[in-house]
Amino acid sequence: MSSTPFSFTTVGQVHVGWGEAANLGKLLGSWFQARRLLIVTDSGLHKGGVLEPAKASLLASGFAFTIYDAVVADPPEQVLLECVAKGRDAKAEIVLGIGGGSSMDVAKIAAVMLVSEQPLSDLYGIGKVKGSRLPLVQVPTTAGTGSEVTNITILTRPDHSKMGVVADQLYADRVLLDAELTLGLPALHTAATGIDAMVHAIEAYTSRQRKNPLSDAAAREALRLLSGNLVAACIDGSNRGAREAMLVGAMLAGQAFANAPVAAVHALAYPLGGRYHIPHGLSNALMLQPVLEYNMKAAAPLYAQLADAVGADVPKDASYETKAEAFVRRLIELMDASGAPRRLRDAGVASNMLPQLARDAMLQTRLLGNNPVPVTEADALALYLAAY
Repeated sequence: MSSTPFSFTTVGQVHVGWGEAANLGKLLGSWFQARRLLIVTDSGLHKGGVLEPAKASLLASGFAFTIYDAVVADPPEQVLLECVAKGRDAKAEIVLGIGGGSSMDVAKIAAVMLVSEQPLSDLYGIGKVKGSRLPLVQVPTTAGTGSEVTNITILTRPDHSKMGVVADQLYADRVLLDAELTLGLPALHTAATGIDAMVHAIEAYTSRQRKNPLSDAAAREALRLLSGNLVAACIDGSNRGAREAMLVGAMLAGQAFANAPVAAVHALAYPLGGRYHIPHGLSNALMLQPVLEYNMKAAAPLYAQLADAVGADVPKDASYETKAEAFVRRLIELMDASGAPRRLRDAGVASNMLPQLARDAMLQTRLLGNNPVPVTEADALALYLAAY
């Protein structure tokens, strides 16, 4: 183990339990004195009735809540500002994010802006948030982003670029993991979000910045849980064991990359979301194989260490090169078996847009600096072509 000093930061508490969303009122009542709640979610979850048990529990425990349900994928700045305005009107005292990564991302920054005088433009970057925030609780309904345990919010600016706010104030006070909420997730969404979580674990494990023994342990266990249950969760969405393992795995991957940040897969995925509104999980899945192969020249020893975690079929005494190749092969098998689209052309990307995507990717300097191998604009274009 390295003697280099390191830090590992995560949320205040994680509570795991099947069906516990129906006890949300009792849980929040035991955690906080305040009773005015802003719930941040999307219209599909709200209209689909997913929130009903939680809402009933909150009412029974004396909570008054206002729901902002206009969050969309790759949330634009305007969505956040509307959410904050609604929270201010309601005099919210607690923010509850419930949904996928976009809803939880908006909840994080809303909790800051509801008490802060800083304009949004001053928050972008690392460590720019000053002061505190409202109490924050996160409840994921997908096993993918790990946003419930990260200190990062990604927003889409008017020019379609994606910008991040990274600050310790964005770590939630409490997280509830109730895998019952993921039962209605379609197979394609299960696949894309599950692969997204695996990308988080892999990029954290191979990150050039702040990789440490605790982030490594979280990444390895995340990959074990995710790779061992992804296909089962896609084939049978009602498989309780698989759903619970995927949700805990995604959370562990989130803890890993919140401390050892992600790299080129994400840098190349963000332009796909910004330009084509391809869901974040799917855009990561589309770029994973080319980037794994590109990084092999530097990351092979680390990939070799992860071969066992994903169940790669390789002898114990094999060389690290053989183990690394088996690791990449196993991930490709899992992605193929999950049913997620595997080529950019299958996701509606036009070939004449690839140079623009490569230029966009170069703006993600925060992420590219974490990659084991430097990425130029020409490299980025070659990676998009490989994924096409």
